[in-house]
Amino acid sequence: MTAHIIDGKAFAATLRTRLAAEVAAMAARGITPGLAVVLVGEDPASQVYVRSKGRMTREIGMASFEHRLPATTSQAELLALIARLNEDAAVNGILVQLPLPQGLDEAAVINAIRPDKDVDGFHILNVGRLATGQSAMVPCTPLGCLMLLRDHLGSLAGRRAVVLGRSNIVGKPMAQLLLRDSATVTIAHSRTRDLPDLCRQADILVAAVGRPHFVQGDWIRPGATVIDVGINRTDDGLVGDVDFDAVMAVAGAITPVPG
Repeated sequence: MTAHIIDGKAFAATLRTRLAAEVAAMAARGITPGLAVVLVGEDPASQVYVRSKGRMTREIGMASFEHRLPATTSQAELLALIARLNEDAAVNGILVQLPLPQGLDEAAVINAIRPDKDVDGFHILNVGRLATGQSAMVPCTPLGCLMLLRDHLGSLAGRRAVVLGRSNIVGKPMAQLLLRDSATVTIAHSRTRDLPDLCRQADILVAAVGRPHFVQGDWIRPGATVIDVGINRTDDGLVGDVDFDAVMAVAGAITPVPG
């Protein structure tokens, strides 16, 4: 068996086209959505992410507001900026790039963002709403994974899903989204016993553990759909959490990394 490649780049391009049309329709009514991105410090990876987010925002016709602050920014100064953005009518969404420099309280910063402007979906109210099945802002990475799964599989109802990883950014919200689509969900992690056997039961496997080539080919149920969220920088370049070549021979579908 050779797995079908789920082309995330092509899917994203289609989505951007659709979003650009929606933004254009809003602009015709005199509305321009605005995203404010806040970067504190000079973390190289964070700078790349912020540039990418700004570029994508502008490409689809939205207003992009970037706030770059020095690593010496105090908690009070950062919270004051968020308070101003909360009240700014031109700003519809606020994103504070993580991680923050040492000494800043990430939880306090996240929870200072107005829940309806919390585009990352990290505010405790949005987390709670998602967990209880209410309408919420949802973290973008698990939402993108869900969209890819729906596009490839159609209904997820009754499918057995294993989520490898329990982070607040990917693992936990991914499990909640799959539950909301009526999948049967197990969250696994570094202390899970008999992990390969558990993975072999999954119709859907989402890997988000941050360990290169962690998931092996003999962990996969033949025909399963594998979503590899991992992005690991190695001597061989960027690789996922899944041993791609080995899993490719067993799975029914898989996402490449990059892509």
